[in-house]
Amino acid sequence: MRPPVPPFTEVTALQKVRAAEDGWNSRDPASVSLAYTEDSVWRNRDQFVTGRNEIVAFLKAKWSRELEYRLIKELFAFRGDRIAVRYAYECHDHNGQWFRSYGNENWVFATDGLMARRYASINDLPITQEQRLFHWPLGRRPDDHPGLSELGL
Repeated sequence: MRPPVPPFTEVTALQKVRAAEDGWNSRDPASVSLAYTEDSVWRNRDQFVTGRNEIVAFLKAKWSRELEYRLIKELFAFRGDRIAVRYAYECHDHNGQWFRSYGNENWVFATDGLMARRYASINDLPITQEQRLFHWPLGRRPDDHPGLSELGL
């Protein structure tokens, strides 16, 4: 059981989105994978991932190349057992090139509140260090840090 569980209200959908953001900002693949069903299915860009073991491997590889990763998610819509989010994250590669990646995700949850399906579409934009907007210390985004809408993203 991973509350909140469907059917979602606006309050519980917002809680789920923030919990997902916090988890991904931890950059702990094993911990993040526990938010998904054992047989969760993902489409992430052009990659297809199934099950927690593949999720852990995917996230380890992701965060080994996307350094200083910081993410903000925002609720876009919800209904029943589904939530749609938009998000942006900033990171740099091993050469020091910064990127801001913009994405949309559609989530489907099991009755126990674990995510069963995740469909992600993402676009990457090279940015300079001066164009960065996400400056909190690595980890959870502080509650007083602006969200996507407040940042004009």
